[in-house]
Amino acid sequence: MFKALESVKYKKPPFILLRDADRKALFESGLEYNAPARGVWNIVHMGLLVPEGHQVYVCAQGCLRGVALTVAETDQMDRLSWVSLSEEDMFDGTLESDVVDGVAEVIEKLPGRPRCVLIFLSCMHLFAGADYEVILDQLREQFPDIDFVDCYMTPTMRETFSPTVWLTKRMYSLVRPLPLNERSVSIIGCERETDAESELVKIIRENGFTLRDINYCKTYDEFMLLGESALNISYLPTALAGNSELSERTGARALHLPNSFDYSVLRENYTRLCEALNIGLPDLSGCEARAEAALSKAMSALSDIPVAIDFTAVTRPFELALMLSRHGFNVRYLIADSVGEDAAAFEMLRAEQPEIKLFSSVNVNMFSAAGEQSEPVLAIGQKAAWFFTTDNFVDIVSNGGLYGYEGIVKLCALMEDAFYNPKDRRTVIQQKGWGCSCNAQI
Repeated sequence: MFKALESVKYKKPPFILLRDADRKALFESGLEYNAPARGVWNIVHMGLLVPEGHQVYVCAQGCLRGVALTVAETDQMDRLSWVSLSEEDMFDGTLESDVVDGVAEVIEKLPGRPRCVLIFLSCMHLFAGADYEVILDQLREQFPDIDFVDCYMTPTMRETFSPTVWLTKRMYSLVRPLPLNERSVSIIGCERETDAESELVKIIRENGFTLRDINYCKTYDEFMLLGESALNISYLPTALAGNSELSERTGARALHLPNSFDYSVLRENYTRLCEALNIGLPDLSGCEARAEAALSKAMSALSDIPVAIDFTAVTRPFELALMLSRHGFNVRYLIADSVGEDAAAFEMLRAEQPEIKLFSSVNVNMFSAAGEQSEPVLAIGQKAAWFFTTDNFVDIVSNGGLYGYEGIVKLCALMEDAFYNPKDRRTVIQQKGWGCSCNAQI
C-alpha cells in the first residue's frame, strides 16, 4: 500500500513547466490538498449579500459545522438557521415534509419576518430525488409574504455549473421585472463594490446614470430596484450566467466586460459600454499612461524578485503574468488548476515565458515542492503566499473590486506595499471571506 502511494506521489508532480502545459487539462485529477487560505468567498458569504434575507441550510451535521463556522466568522449568525438531515430522512418518506416543517419552524421563531428565505438543500437531497417544487409550493402557501428561492450546497455540481455560478443565478432570480429605466445601470454578481475610482464606475456615474449593485443595497426593496435597470453589466466569470438569466427575464441588455490586464481588451470594453449607454467614448490615453507609469514605478521597486501569482487573486492570472513579464517583472511561478477566460494570454505567455513553473493548487505534494525555493518571493494572492511561505504578498481575492486601468495602478501600489511591508500570512489568510466584517485587516 505504501509503495502504491509513493508511486502516485511521483506520477503526479505538483508543477509543470508552462511550455509543457495543455490548456485543456493542466493537471490530472487525483487526491487533493486544500490549503488554509480561506479568503475566497463561498456560497455562505454570498447568500448574506441579499438584504433582509435569511439562509436555511438543510444538510447533515458534518456539513452544518462548516456552514455555522463560516457565518460565525462574519458576525451574522442571526441570519442563518439550519435543519439537520438524518439517515432516517433518506428512507422513511419524510424528506420533503421535514424540510417544509423545519423551515416553517425556523421562520416562526425568528424575531422578525425576513423578506426572503434562501433554502439550501444538500447533495443527499439530489441523490434521493427530493421534489424541490413541492417544498417551495407548500412554503409559499404558508408564507405568501416571503420570497423563497431554491439554492444548493453540493460539490457534485462542480462538473457543470459551479456552486458559485449556480448561487449567483438563484440570488438574482429573486429580482422581479420592473418598467425599464434607461438611466439605470446595474453591476451584477460582484461580491464587493467595484472601485469607485475605476473608469467603469466613473463613466456610468459622470454621465448621469444611476448605478445599482447588490453591495449598495441596504433593504430588500432597494435590491428589487435592480429589476428596472435597462443595462446589466458583469465582469466576473462566475456572474456571466446570472447576468444573462436576469437580463432575459427583465428585458434588459446584458453586457459582459471581463476584468482584463490587456489594454486592447479594456479599450474594447469601454467602447462597448459607451455604445450601450449611447454616449461618447472618453479619451483613455491618460488612463493608459497612468497604468504604464505605475508599472514602471513598481518594477523599479521590486527589481528582480521572483513573483508568484495564484488564480484566487485575479480572474485572469495568465493575462496578469503576461502583462507583468512584458514590463520586466520576474514572474516565475503561477498557481492555477485550469485555464479560464484568458486562454489567449495563456498561449502567448507559454510562447514568451516557457520556463515559468505552473503549479496545481490541490496537489497533495504541493506544499513541500513549492516551499523548496530558498530565495524571497513576492506573492499575488493568498494561496501563493501560503505555498511559497512568504509574508510579502498582495492580499486580494477575485480582483478585490479593482477594475480597468485604475485597477492596474492600484494593483501596482499593492505590490509595492507588499514588498516593503510584510504581513503575518498565518493570521491574515486564515480569515474566511476577504472583506467580511470579521476581517480586521480590511
